[in-house]
Amino acid sequence: MVQSVNVPGIVNAFRVLWNPSLAMPHIIVNDIRNIHFQQLKNQGQIQAMAFDKDNCLTAPYIPEIHPPFKKAWAECKETFGKENIGIVSNSAGTNDDQFNDSYPSSIFTQANKLENSLGVPVLRHSEKKPSGGEALVKHFDNVSGQQNIAMVGDRILTDVLFGNLNGNLTIWTSQIVTEKGDNKAALFFRRVEHGLIRFLQKMNVQPPQHPATTKATASDYTRS
Repeated sequence: MVQSVNVPGIVNAFRVLWNPSLAMPHIIVNDIRNIHFQQLKNQGQIQAMAFDKDNCLTAPYIPEIHPPFKKAWAECKETFGKENIGIVSNSAGTNDDQFNDSYPSSIFTQANKLENSLGVPVLRHSEKKPSGGEALVKHFDNVSGQQNIAMVGDRILTDVLFGNLNGNLTIWTSQIVTEKGDNKAALFFRRVEHGLIRFLQKMNVQPPQHPATTKATASDYTRS
């Protein structure tokens, strides 16, 4: 599936120039295996989990969980319940997925495949991250507020910026699954983003305040 240009992503990225904290994740892990899901739930703030797809849960454009992540993914679903987990992708579930030349009579082909494979809902949304926070609120209508949602992803200027703009707890998976099959724009911007994080850390830029990190430290929510 070919992704269209993410215009909202380009526009919203400039907001980081005025407020660099929007680019800083609250928690940094290698991958989802390092997230302590039970601790996130136990501290009482986080009620739901939102995930990016490509290079966070799966290889790019692959509808199955990355095999080494199967145990962690099962733990997440057991801890929060499938109804309190959602996939927010910039490919599956977007307008790019709704109109697919390979399957002209079908709608959201990739999202449907992903739901069958991962066992959790994939949000249908017209605005790509970092825009489109309204779709997340609508999906988790049983959750009391945006601060009760954790957003997990591998991209700073889409996933982390999206989560911080919406008041979520943001978790950055810094090690990707693979660059094989990824689009060239993502490859370029990911390298820029890693450099940006190193610079912001050097300048001691902190993420936006979040209740979960005032109750405990970021390390309390991770495992080695």
